[in-house]
Amino acid sequence: MTVSATDPSIPETAVAALERGSMIEAIKIVRTERGLGLKESKDAVDGYLRNNPEMRQRLSERSSEAIRKLGMWVALIAGIGMIAWFMLGSH
Repeated sequence: MTVSATDPSIPETAVAALERGSMIEAIKIVRTERGLGLKESKDAVDGYLRNNPEMRQRLSERSSEAIRKLGMWVALIAGIGMIAWFMLGSH
């Protein structure tokens, strides 16, 4: 059976990856399980998201949350670095 990139369904493991907020992982799973190329796999995941707007919204929210968390970590590390630089530079 040949599965095309326009098939609105994707493997359950790819859906689970999307639930976790990982579109890249979902694309890799579709690629592996369907034997499609990268573009076709991305098109399949995009098609699934078009047909499932609630999943697209959750993925967007998780991506935004991940970016906020990354920003907080970068700010924390930069702050610690500045404190260390100040303390070591004052001696």
